[in-house]
Amino acid sequence: MSDDKQQQALADITRAVMHLLEGWKLDYSTMHQILAMPKEVRTRNFAHFRDGKAVFPNDPNVLRRSQYLLRIADALRTAYPMNPKMSGRWIHQGQRRFGGRTPISMILEQGETGLVTVLSELDCTFAWDCTGSKAVSATK
Repeated sequence: MSDDKQQQALADITRAVMHLLEGWKLDYSTMHQILAMPKEVRTRNFAHFRDGKAVFPNDPNVLRRSQYLLRIADALRTAYPMNPKMSGRWIHQGQRRFGGRTPISMILEQGETGLVTVLSELDCTFAWDCTGSKAVSATK
C-alpha cells in the first residue's frame, strides 16, 4: 500500500473510532487505555486525533482494537437500527450476560479479551468464526 493510501486509511480509522468513542462519552484517558496506545502517545494527542490534525499510530495493537471497536459499533447499529443513541447507552448499562457488569467495564478490565467478549455477544458471526466452526452441508 502506498504511503498516501496508508495515511488516508489511518485517517479514516482515526476519524471513525474517535467519533464512536466520543459518542460513548469516554474521556481521553479511557480512550488511550481501550486502544492500548503506545506510551509515547499522550492523552493530550487525542484532541489532535479528534480534530483531524493527527492519525493513530500504525501500530498493530491499536489497529486491531480499532477494528474490534468498529465492529462493535456496526453490530450495535444492526441491533438497534431505529435508535442510534442506544449504542452509547448499551455500552454503559449492566448486562445480564456479563454478570451485571457493563460492556465498557469488561473492555477496560480485560483489554483485548474484553473487546472480543463484547463483540462476540453482539455479533454471532464473529463468535462463530472465533470457535473455528465450519458450516456443515445438509446433503451427504
